[in-house]
Amino acid sequence: MQRCGGASAGRWGAAVIASATAVVLALPAPMAEAAGASGPPKVAAKGAYLLDSGADKQLWAKEADTRRQMASTTKIMTAVVVLDGHGADLDQQIEVKQAYRDYVARTGASTADLRTGDKLTVRQLLYALMLPSGCDAAYALADTFGSGDDEGARTRSFIAMMNKKASELGLSRTTYDSFDGISSRGGNLTTPRDLAKLSRHALGNHTFRQVMGSLNTQQKAANVNRLYTWYNTNKLLGSYKDVIGIKTGTTTAAGPCLVFAAQRRGRAVVGVILDDATARYPDAARMLDYAYGKHTELKLRKLPPLARED
Repeated sequence: MQRCGGASAGRWGAAVIASATAVVLALPAPMAEAAGASGPPKVAAKGAYLLDSGADKQLWAKEADTRRQMASTTKIMTAVVVLDGHGADLDQQIEVKQAYRDYVARTGASTADLRTGDKLTVRQLLYALMLPSGCDAAYALADTFGSGDDEGARTRSFIAMMNKKASELGLSRTTYDSFDGISSRGGNLTTPRDLAKLSRHALGNHTFRQVMGSLNTQQKAANVNRLYTWYNTNKLLGSYKDVIGIKTGTTTAAGPCLVFAAQRRGRAVVGVILDDATARYPDAARMLDYAYGKHTELKLRKLPPLARED
């Protein structure tokens, strides 16, 4: 199966980033260098980037500006567009349409298994988007917050909003042709550097941090007696000390991808891995070991048998 590319809202701003960098640790000399001989060992990803989020400083990079497909890490921008433009409306209820279920069935996409007719809030759909990587949830959000007379027009409008936000954030090598990462035309592209920059921005929102930092959640539909249970596909979360998120993604074209963030002793680090066929989680751990100058044990969390992988 192809995987999708698998409280009051806080305001965007520097508050979280500032608090995360109240203590900025001096980097050892080898770690202060950019890409080159120095760096985390044996990172197999075709593209990778490591950012000191508070200082907004590159720690290490591998093909940082090469454009690649990004799979479900696209959903970081999906969430950003919703939260940035509609942060006051997180309790708005959205009814699940059969079209959302038909879409994931037709494309073989990852799903939150949303049921037709159920009403869920925007906040609940963000959990469905980010934890099980629900392309049905992405469709629901795009259809709701895009503009136009039909679903096609509204989802195209939402994708245009994603591209506009990318331009506003200075993501000069990022383009979206998809609200969830399934790219039929191959134009859903970013770079490790751009994806790290986007993630740094996203981490400034309290709701985003709360959602993407959850190992699992249970959410009840508003209009029927149905309880949804979703597990976070990001196995690095809960497996490596001080990791706080962010998002997995896998498609045939993109390969396994991972965006991750950690906060230790007041210092926040964001990492990006694109197209890592064999070792995205061990590679992420090696990158964090490098960033913090200390080896930390990685024992991958196992998802329940019926939980979604991405």
